[in-house]
Formats: sequence, C-alpha cells, structure tokens
Amino acid sequence: MPVWLREYSWRQTGSAVYLSLPLRGVRVTPANIFCTDQYLKVSIPPFLFEAILYAPIDDTNSTAKIGNGIIFFTLYKKEVALWDSLTVPNADKEELQYLRENAVRKAHEKAKEETEAKEVTKQEHKKYALEATMKLEEAERKRIEDLKEKERQKVTKELELWKKQQRDAEKQKRVQNEGELHQEVEQLEEKKKEKMNKTGFLNEGTSKTRLKPTKGCHGSYSMFSENLKEEQLPAPRSAATIKINFTSRVFPTALRESRIAEEEEWLHKQAEARRTLSADLSELEDLKEEEKNPDWLKDKGNKMFATGNYLAAVNAYNLAVRLNNKLPLLYLNRAACHLKLRNLHKAIEDSSKALELLTPPVPDNENARVKAYVRRGTAFCQLELYTEGLQDYEAALKIDPKNKTIEKDAEKIRHLTQGTMQNS
Repeated sequence: MPVWLREYSWRQTGSAVYLSLPLRGVRVTPANIFCTDQYLKVSIPPFLFEAILYAPIDDTNSTAKIGNGIIFFTLYKKEVALWDSLTVPNADKEELQYLRENAVRKAHEKAKEETEAKEVTKQEHKKYALEATMKLEEAERKRIEDLKEKERQKVTKELELWKKQQRDAEKQKRVQNEGELHQEVEQLEEKKKEKMNKTGFLNEGTSKTRLKPTKGCHGSYSMFSENLKEEQLPAPRSAATIKINFTSRVFPTALRESRIAEEEEWLHKQAEARRTLSADLSELEDLKEEEKNPDWLKDKGNKMFATGNYLAAVNAYNLAVRLNNKLPLLYLNRAACHLKLRNLHKAIEDSSKALELLTPPVPDNENARVKAYVRRGTAFCQLELYTEGLQDYEAALKIDPKNKTIEKDAEKIRHLTQGTMQNS
C-alpha cells in the first residue's frame, strides 16, 4: 500500500499557485513527477501525492524545483482568479477516477502530439540539412568544374602555343633548308661552269696541236668534232650450254650391310606416288589448298558424319584416300559411313583395309583395331554371316576384354549362331 503524503503548504496569487511538498530521506527525479492542466501527481515508492486541482493551470510554463528534500511547484493559472482551495472540494470516488483517467489520456495525447511535432521538426531539419548539403555539393561541383574548365583552357592555350612554336620552327627550318639547298645549287652551278671552262680551254688547246683542216672541206671544221666521239660498247655475250654432272653416291659400308635395295625401293615408291598425284592434279586443280589436305578432309568427313550427312562424309573420305591411301583411320571412318548407308560389302572391305594398315599390332592402335573388328563383325552379322561376325567380335574382345558392350553383343551373336546351326 502507498503512503499518502498529506503534509504540504501552498499559497497563491491571482495568477499563480506556489506549492511546497516536503520529501526527506528519498531521492526525487523529474521522472517521479506527472502534471497536466488539472492533475498533479508525485510518485516516489512507497510515497504518493495526488491532487485534482481546483482550476486548470498552464502545465507547459509551470515549473518544479527539487532541492533540500523539498519539491517547490510554481503553477501558473490559466485564468486570473483566487482559488477557494488547492484541490476540488467534495469530489466523490467516481469523479476523482474520471478526472484522473482524463488527465492521463490528455497527457498521452499531449505526448503523442509532442512526439509527432518532434518527428515533423526532425524531418524538417533533415530536409533542411539535405538541402544545405546538396547546395554545398552543387557549389563544390561547380567550383571543381570551373577549375577543370580553367585548367582545360590553360592546357589548350599551352597546346596552341606549342603548336605555333612547332610550326614556326618547321617554317624556319624549311626556309633554312631551302636557303642551304639554293646555296648548294649555286655552288654546283659555279663548279660546273668552272669545269666547263677548263674543259673548253683544254679542248681548244689540243685541237690546235692535233687537228688540221682536211682537203675538200674548204679549210673549215667544227669546234665540237673532237668531243662528239662514238661510245665504244662491248660486244654481246655469246650463248652457251652449261653441263652439270652429279657426283655418284658412294656407300662407305660393306655391301652385305648396305641398304641400297631398300633405298631404291623407297625412291621407286616415292616416284610412283608423285606420278599418281600428278595424274590426279587435273581433277584436283579446282580445289582449295586446305581441301588438298587429307587431315582436313578427315575432319570434314567426321563433322558430316556427326550431322547425319553420310553421303557427304563418304565423298570427303574418298577424296582423302585418293590423296593418301596409307591412313587407316580414313578407311575405318568410311566403313562406319557404309554401315549407316547399308553398303555392307564396302564396309567389310574398308574395315579389312584398315586392319591391314594397322599392323603390326601395338598398344597405340588397339582402339582402332577394336573398332575395325567390331564394324566388320557388324557388317557380317547384318549379312547373316554370324560365324564370321562372331570371330571378329571375339578378336575385339581379346584386345579389349573389359568392354562390356562388345561382350554383350558377342553373346547375342553366339545365340544367333547356335540357333542357325540348330535350324540347319
């Protein structure tokens, strides 16, 4: 239960009420005081003071001073008058409760209004600060742009001045070069004149000693006759044939260790290949340079095969084989195309040719040999030659025994072979 404070003193004037409330032994803060226009409350647990004022006051301008264990209130009246008492006389409980709740409600409304007013003021301050910042930034940006413009004008003037100086220097240099050139030309002309004068005097002296007027010319001759001599040109070279003899090859090794036969065979094969290529030149002369490359044609055929254009792929492989018939991959890839086109006999021929070229069997050509056996075996099976097809699949399994796909296909062919034998 709260302890009600009944001891207080007050006095008044026509415009104000002065209330003194003693509170000794407790610490009072402004948070302990609650005041509205007609309600005053001081709550310092366990002490409590509450007063429903006789008339409304100006709670905004009213003050409370805390010191020496006393709270001194200065309450300014809204209307100038003398109160009969500090509080409302003869007020019942319900009226006091209503006045208390009304005071609290007004306090909340006032606090809300003050909060909203503070928020509006804060927003205005923010807006003002933002506008001021924008003005400062605009002024700073304008100052920087002015500085840039001044600097640009300065650099432009310096550049124009430098260009003018360069033009003046080039003009002066050109004039100087022209003067030097003119001076050199004059010197050359003077030297030429001196030389011509010397030559003229020399020719004149020699003509007097060596030339005599001939008969029939009436004693006259030209003074330039000695200078106009015919030029003595060398005779043209005679045509001839130069014979070139090559030194015969000498093998320093013994005849039993010599490889003359192998070298002659290799030279013969090279000559045969050149003759074959020369015979095809008439048909291949319209092709581009890259189209004469077997590797390029092989890649072209692979792309055609990937797109499903098997006839074009076969044509590309055919041309590549004509250019180089020693590449086993050309026959192997062409066999795959023939399988797609159901040219089974040609697929068997190309697979056999690929196996022929993939000799000797080495680890590097294992994958190619497996493909050749599988493709030839597939062609045999499609021709219902299951025995031959099974032999090729078993040969492929010997090379790649871990290939499950080939193993399954071989098992199927075994069943077909057994079925065929039972039917027969």
